[in-house]
Amino acid sequence: MQRFWEHFIDYLPHMIAALVIYIGGMIAMKIVLKIMSKGLNVRRVDKTLHKFTTSVVHVCLLILILVAVLSALQVSTSSIIAAIGAAGLAIGLALQNSLSNVAGGFIILLTKTFKIGDYISISNVEGFVDSISILQTTILTMENKRVSIPNKMVTESIVVNFTALQKRRLELRFNIAYEDDHKKAMAIILSILNTHPDIINDPDDPMCVMEAHADSSIVLLMRAWLPTEKYWPTRYDIIQKVKEEFDRNGITIPFNQVDMHIKNN
Repeated sequence: MQRFWEHFIDYLPHMIAALVIYIGGMIAMKIVLKIMSKGLNVRRVDKTLHKFTTSVVHVCLLILILVAVLSALQVSTSSIIAAIGAAGLAIGLALQNSLSNVAGGFIILLTKTFKIGDYISISNVEGFVDSISILQTTILTMENKRVSIPNKMVTESIVVNFTALQKRRLELRFNIAYEDDHKKAMAIILSILNTHPDIINDPDDPMCVMEAHADSSIVLLMRAWLPTEKYWPTRYDIIQKVKEEFDRNGITIPFNQVDMHIKNN
């Protein structure tokens, strides 16, 4: 016990130094990350790049603090480097998929396929991009569900970005009965489009045409351009207005019917 106590007393200053380095390093890391975050905000850096860069710097600073703490504990620097190299090799072999996800994160940032706040579709998952971290991309669905997708899967999947451009074309189909006046119905739809405040005439004017003769109805196709952020409210509004105007003008929206003819032998 005496010998142990003597060794403990001799080693105590190194332990105190390691503790001070750890606490000071963590405080310094928070300050650095805070300053960096403010600097990126001042330069108006894209939110996606902002969060990704912050997470990478965070990991690097943690590694530096760990090396400094081990050095204060009189662990040989060469041993630390060798250990980090061996650990890196082992981790690299064991976590090949994770490294692929890290590479995928950099690819997402470089290609700028989407950014935080965009509404996208990946692997049958639709929602707003909430965050892009080193390993995964997080999406918030319309039902407020949080879905995490590995970056590797993101880069290997077909990504549909609904909000990448400032304008979108709205396309809707309306069925009317064969007995109704299709020209009148088309005029009603065009009138709604031409008077709607969110419909724009660039690059094309609103249009409405007869698309098909269905089994029990005539299919009318309408197309119109509108600002991307107005897409969903305008879509719902036009569907409601068309139904109301059809009712006022005696235009019916038929449902599937089956006519049965019975023959007496």
